[in-house]
Amino acid sequence: MTVADAFDLKGQVAVVTGGGTGIGEGIAKTYAGAGAKVVVAARRAEHIDRVAQEINASGGEAIAVRTDVTDRAQLEALADAAVDAFGSLSIWCNNAGGSPLRTPLTKIDRDGWDQCFDLNVTSLWEASVIAADRMGEGSILNISSGAAHRGVPGSGHYAAAKAAVNSLTKTFALELAPRVRVNCICPGWIETDIMMEAMSFTKEDLPKVAKNIAMKKMGEPEDVGMAALYFAAPAAAWVTGQIIDISGGPIQ
Repeated sequence: MTVADAFDLKGQVAVVTGGGTGIGEGIAKTYAGAGAKVVVAARRAEHIDRVAQEINASGGEAIAVRTDVTDRAQLEALADAAVDAFGSLSIWCNNAGGSPLRTPLTKIDRDGWDQCFDLNVTSLWEASVIAADRMGEGSILNISSGAAHRGVPGSGHYAAAKAAVNSLTKTFALELAPRVRVNCICPGWIETDIMMEAMSFTKEDLPKVAKNIAMKKMGEPEDVGMAALYFAAPAAAWVTGQIIDISGGPIQ
């Protein structure tokens, strides 16, 4: 196998949830650039339509499927849409997630807790089962967070949910092997609108944040996209159950 072949996704069909902005957009465009046919999924049609149009305009192949990942029927429809449009399904990226709440664990109410776990954990479990059922050999990639590794005052519910994602990755990798590989990326500080809103950051805050990162700069969606490409590509054919930080190094 040549190096080019090792990172070639031609003939692959990829679904990316939360693919309309930020990290998901970066992953979708990276997969398309490597030759995969891509299904871009998210709740906001205008965002996924734009991403799919930009992929198609650049010579790739993509469709947009409006999807609420917390609705199992919509996840089923998303997987079926991929197979109907492109004939198969071989890559599934569980990127949709997040939480707008910033509150201590002693103050969060049950609805806020349940909504966070429904979006970040339950939907990922259901999507992975649905995707694996439709794959021959394939790859599932989960997008977690650096928050999964540490205590995060004000976002303990989110950190706990992402720690659960890491655990699900390990168990799915064992249960689905050798047919389907399952891996996970924990992004660090990636400059996206979602991160800026969740952390109440302004553009003026970013240089201060970057000073605490070993690489002294914020990450970009494409940084995660390249790691996502490795996990989906033939290069990672002997890799499963792995969790990697894409974070610019330790926080000082």
